[in-house]
Amino acid sequence: MENNNTRRNFLKQTAILSTGTIIGSSLFNTAFASENPLKSENQISELDTLDFQGNYSLPKLPYAYDALEPHIDKMTMEIHYSKHHQAYVTNLNKAIETLDKNLVEQSKSLESIFGKMSKFPEAIRNNGGGHYNHSLFWSLMKPNGGGTPKGKLGDAITATFGSFDEFKKQFSDASMKRFGSGWAWLVVQDGKLVIGSTPNQDNPLMSLRGKGLKGKPVLALDVWEHAYYLKNQNRRADYIASFWNVVNWDAAEALFNS
Repeated sequence: MENNNTRRNFLKQTAILSTGTIIGSSLFNTAFASENPLKSENQISELDTLDFQGNYSLPKLPYAYDALEPHIDKMTMEIHYSKHHQAYVTNLNKAIETLDKNLVEQSKSLESIFGKMSKFPEAIRNNGGGHYNHSLFWSLMKPNGGGTPKGKLGDAITATFGSFDEFKKQFSDASMKRFGSGWAWLVVQDGKLVIGSTPNQDNPLMSLRGKGLKGKPVLALDVWEHAYYLKNQNRRADYIASFWNVVNWDAAEALFNS
């Protein structure tokens, strides 16, 4: 119990210090995010078209830091986006600078390098995955989200899993059973919907050795502790339950149909 309390206090103190260092910019970012939202489909397409040249930057959030309250708290959103995601972007650009020039010129986007991941160093895998996964994650949430998916995705979920409730149970189970840090996914694999998870910042687009999950992402959930610890501490199940209230099914439908 003492170790848990110490860890919890450390994370909270870190969050307070981090917030203090960015308080001036955070007010601007919160206002900017709410006044100039980036549509989810545009946010996703940015990742497909941006040249792999070491000039990556944070995508604009399509909502304010507090917009997902009470399900995802403001402080977690701010730190998750402006600190954790920013670190992946910064380190990805630094890693690209160390690569052979010819390899960089032959690579057109993050998605294109995921398909030949073995040719790239671990820093590209970790930080490229971190940037892509988080950019996708932000777009798959929205204020007043949740409910049940409609259209072709809703039909496919019912056909594959029997009901939306059964899909929700299986996706939540995959999120809970991911040991340590990682992501839960709904993907299209060989024309069928499949639920699974990946460790760390890996994703289903990466060509990795072994039997890792493969497919086109439709839905993603970050289950790293930094995504929920400030609000939920070690109660990952509570965080997963909250996620269902903010899912952007329109964005998921767009991914499914793309």
